[in-house]
Amino acid sequence: MRNIILLFATLLFMHSTALAQSENKEITLEDLYSKGTFRVKGVPGFNAMKDGKMYTQIDREKTHLFIRVYYLETGKQERTLFDNATNRFDGKELAVESYSFSEDEQQMLLYCESEQVYRHSAVQMVYLFHIASGKLTKIDNDKIMHATFSPDGIKVAYVKNNNMYYKDLAKEMIVQISEDGAKNQIINGNCDWVYEEEFSFTQAFEWSEDSKYLAYYRFDESKVPEYTMAKYTGLYPEQYTYRYPKAGERNSEVQIKIYNTATKNTAIANTGASTDIYIPRIKWTENASELCVFRLNRLQNYLELLLTNADNGSTTVFFTESNEKYIEISDEIRFLPGGKEMIMSSERSGYTHLYHYNRETKKMTDLTPGNYDVESISAVDVVKKLVYYTAAEASPLQRHLYVVNFAGKKKKNITPESGTHNITACKGNKYFLDKHSQVNKVPVFTLRDADGKIIRTLEDNHELEAKLKEYALGNVRLMNVMGVSENLNAWMITPPGFDSTKKYPVLMFQYSGPGSQQVADKFPLGNYFWHQLLAQKGYIIVCADGTGTGYRGESFKKKTYLQLGKYESDDQIAVAKNLGSLPYVDKDRIGIWGWSYGGFMSATCIMKGNDVFKAAISVAPVTNWRYYDNIYTERYMRTPQENEKGYDENAPEKMAGKLKGKLLLVHGTADDNVHFQNAAMLTTALIKANKQFDNAYYPDKAHGISGGNTSLHLYTKMTKFILDNL
Repeated sequence: MRNIILLFATLLFMHSTALAQSENKEITLEDLYSKGTFRVKGVPGFNAMKDGKMYTQIDREKTHLFIRVYYLETGKQERTLFDNATNRFDGKELAVESYSFSEDEQQMLLYCESEQVYRHSAVQMVYLFHIASGKLTKIDNDKIMHATFSPDGIKVAYVKNNNMYYKDLAKEMIVQISEDGAKNQIINGNCDWVYEEEFSFTQAFEWSEDSKYLAYYRFDESKVPEYTMAKYTGLYPEQYTYRYPKAGERNSEVQIKIYNTATKNTAIANTGASTDIYIPRIKWTENASELCVFRLNRLQNYLELLLTNADNGSTTVFFTESNEKYIEISDEIRFLPGGKEMIMSSERSGYTHLYHYNRETKKMTDLTPGNYDVESISAVDVVKKLVYYTAAEASPLQRHLYVVNFAGKKKKNITPESGTHNITACKGNKYFLDKHSQVNKVPVFTLRDADGKIIRTLEDNHELEAKLKEYALGNVRLMNVMGVSENLNAWMITPPGFDSTKKYPVLMFQYSGPGSQQVADKFPLGNYFWHQLLAQKGYIIVCADGTGTGYRGESFKKKTYLQLGKYESDDQIAVAKNLGSLPYVDKDRIGIWGWSYGGFMSATCIMKGNDVFKAAISVAPVTNWRYYDNIYTERYMRTPQENEKGYDENAPEKMAGKLKGKLLLVHGTADDNVHFQNAAMLTTALIKANKQFDNAYYPDKAHGISGGNTSLHLYTKMTKFILDNL
């Protein structure tokens, strides 16, 4: 214990690189949730053009919107492609939200008037813009989803009313590919709810490279149990019903269909006799008539890649991978010319690495060996045989861009500056957009060449940096803290004017979900400015990434398998106890808060660690994994039928009788992700145990609990709760 205290004390008095402070303004809740005082600027609509010399972006000037072309190396404007004051549709200015180019960059799709479907999908009005003529036309008279150019630029595929369509631009003719789409029954070309949420994609179709084939998903969700929630907008609440498969329940039956635009024939991929499987990805190989279909078993520990004939749907397994716990699906796979080789990621070594695989020789070469995790593939240069990727090699807290050849040789770090580099590759792989930040350094967007040389700065957030100097901010430090059995990565914010001879209350923040990360050398950290507001009011804020979090290898991440919540809460409780032993911490005033998985953890911790935590805020928590969706939950827990103890022994709902401290339970009633049912069932258990608690329920609000004054109201309530109870 003494070593832990010395570690903290040493870190607290280390030289700080915090942003300089020249004035002593206090942060207000209105600064954060009304005024946008600390808004971080990005590079909106950045899109490098295929010549490798120019890029486009959206510029907004008062009420006008422009899409302009700039030179990458100089930033000088070359021309304006679109001006919504000049390029009107039927006399109306278009409020363009995003855009995409055809392959030859002579046409654009303009996406407007988005209306949310699920958390990550939306219907939109979509317009076709001919750049040379300035002509604007609608793709469809109705709002549609996922409008996408074919590679030859002659067609645009899209989804409407759960059916698959494409528009022949030359003939100005719409072709309906599927006809059986029906709400809550059949979906073509778009994901069902659980695929969208847990396999992280919404557009469920892909054009072949020669534009001849359109492969798309067909979801039959008619047997998936329905979930209904009230929308309190009218005299009588509207009942919103959709298909949501909870742990152990039935999924959609999924088919992959391949439509031939020339013959109008449709083939169905042979994915086997079992329908109780997942198809988390489809990808065209570099052979235009071969589709790769990912087949994953229900337990999510055995993956097969099926080579599928586009004309008849016949399949052959050409790659398999198994894991004793689970396989996480990602987009880190690139087929190389000829379709016989690919670059892909795998955890087979105990860390996530990139491999070069030849399906004929079955040879698999580790391109990135070592005890660290690769984050993602940024680009593949097939001419020079190079892979550009980001990885946590320098530290789990940092990300850098590296390049290595297809033989795993001549690796180079292209972004040597300490911190986090978020990379966007430009076409041609000559340049990369680098968003670089550190824990006390605002994001700077630069253009780098393939050797790492900074060509120019696109955005340096100097206005934010100047603004921060007006405020008395708490000092932020990265550190290690001791969990139950291992050192954990953590950050700490101490109040302005911190005095080590005084005692301070501590508020812990965490998320803690499998593979997640809250502690990193980047800016801003999670809920950073609200935490700074609390630091100004005299609180120490601490965040520790416990067992199960990411970028520390497979064994650390997967230790929580079959027991979500157990080891994560053990670590948070241990950290709180260690903090309480420090001379400047009031051990009787330690609280914890979190949202979603973090809400599950904060509720667990105040009950399980009732002798440690005085108060907790639990926002939108899972209170028993039986109530959450099956893809996510079963990946880590298997089914409730197989793992009854794992579900119930780690559920806040089952721990309600242990509550001693103050609990604020927050939920949106229209949360389609973590259902309000979770809060209701925990509330029932607390009442049964005769435990008093505070709650805040936000009518018609989804998982993010936002919109209008909602965020201001919520954080006002949470701030008051902390001031009153901690």
